Amino acid sequence: GQGYHTQGDIFDGDSRASPAALRDVLLPLALCNEARLDRGQLIGDPTEGALLALACKGGLDVAAELAQAPRVAELPFDSEWKFMATFHQIGDMVQIHVKGAPDVLLARCRDVATDLGPLLLDEEWRQRMLNQNGQMAQQALRVLAVARKLIPASAFDRNADLLTYVDELELLGLVGLIDPPRPEAREAIALCRRAGIKVKMITGDHKLTAAAIAHELGLEGEAISGDELDGLTAQQLQQRIGQIAVFARVTPEHKVRLVQTLRGAGHVVAMTGDGVKDAPALKSADIGVAMGITGTEVAKEASSMVLADDNFATIVNAVSEGRTIYDNIVKFVRFQLSTNVGAILSVLSASLLGLPAPFTAIQILWINIIMDGPPALTLGLDPARPGIMHEAPRSRDQAILGWHRFGRLALYGATMAAGTLALFVYAQAAGRSEQYAHTLAFSTFVLFQFFNIFNARAEFGSVFNASLFRNVRLWGAIVAVLLLQLLVVHWRPAQQVFATTDLLPKDWALAFAVASSVLLLDEGRKLLQRHWPARRG
Repeated sequence: GQGYHTQGDIFDGDSRASPAALRDVLLPLALCNEARLDRGQLIGDPTEGALLALACKGGLDVAAELAQAPRVAELPFDSEWKFMATFHQIGDMVQIHVKGAPDVLLARCRDVATDLGPLLLDEEWRQRMLNQNGQMAQQALRVLAVARKLIPASAFDRNADLLTYVDELELLGLVGLIDPPRPEAREAIALCRRAGIKVKMITGDHKLTAAAIAHELGLEGEAISGDELDGLTAQQLQQRIGQIAVFARVTPEHKVRLVQTLRGAGHVVAMTGDGVKDAPALKSADIGVAMGITGTEVAKEASSMVLADDNFATIVNAVSEGRTIYDNIVKFVRFQLSTNVGAILSVLSASLLGLPAPFTAIQILWINIIMDGPPALTLGLDPARPGIMHEAPRSRDQAILGWHRFGRLALYGATMAAGTLALFVYAQAAGRSEQYAHTLAFSTFVLFQFFNIFNARAEFGSVFNASLFRNVRLWGAIVAVLLLQLLVVHWRPAQQVFATTDLLPKDWALAFAVASSVLLLDEGRKLLQRHWPARRG
């Protein structure tokens, strides 16, 4: 059968298995279960849904079975005892159905069901079952044991401690389930590794099962169980946690301890969870991520964000988006500051050199409007640059403006100021009018921003890469600003407002050439840096 549909068959090798032969082992799967199936749709936990579908495909009529043996009490699954038990009234007897971790139930079983009837679960049988459990776990199967017990109704008190009744059980068999990792999960984990993000699996499954699944996913490192974790001191765990990739058979307390240990080592920790008991660990992590589909309301309330599709790959995509957003914020800040530094240095240097101010007040206002507007804002829409997920995470203490970065911004500003003033002096020396000199300096500074915005886009790699033309809005803004600048310089009504005059074509060409120097000089710096790497900041 397929999915959670109840139609299907169970095969023993090449032949169809007899429903009667499977009844004893399938009955606990159907009755010790909280899930419901409705026309192939699951209501409840996926694991319990799979077990219920298996029982139905084995020929059990769940509704009829519950009518004959109504549930009178239950012991919900708990990570402390690692099994679930339900109690059913059958005449003057109460039958207990149990499913849970094989190693735990084996310790509570006295007998084992065989073709010859119940036999004593001696050491030989116990070892056979443990070996079978290990073999199934190594195939990445999540293994559950099922057991039962029959007691007189007169000896049962539903208000008593139900845990005391779950002993001297009869072991019925082992059931293996597999939840194949999503195809994109392995690729997402590989991308995390390249991005310097360590992924650790924390699960309640058997250690061998967890290790097999981790191997399929490409997780590299040791696997330890909750019992082994209990045997480690805080110092030992901190020393080993970097080499451990899988933590199996863990309790909620273990999860909190792992989060706190990783944070104590200076890591930024994101924790995923869906259950009520995951809430403390979700709250302890830097970023708690609850499952949106299978997650409980308690888990969602305790988390920082909710994963709508319960897909690990979506978390990795969110990391990429986050890095891109931060990267674009840095681009915006670098562009804005370098523009302002250039304008300040231009005006200040002119005063120190005894020159008139290169811009009028209205021209400075125009520079701020057109360059702080659409071109700067479209930097925030830049796509992720190549290799953004191949870099190690930045330190949480890293400032947006380090000394190295601020030094580069000062260099950009100085280049723009020098070029602007050079053409301002050139126009005066050539006998042009003061209005012409102002117009040439003004236009040169605006053109500097066209080239400088590409410096902001690519701080370390060359701007001439595959992403050069990907931000269509940025190119649209640049073209629009260029057309507006031509309008300001050559349209008569605008000339009266901005105190500009027509520029000669050769002076436009000269302004473009000088303005491009800020880009060419920075491309030279980055070329040298690739050959002689310097510290980035």
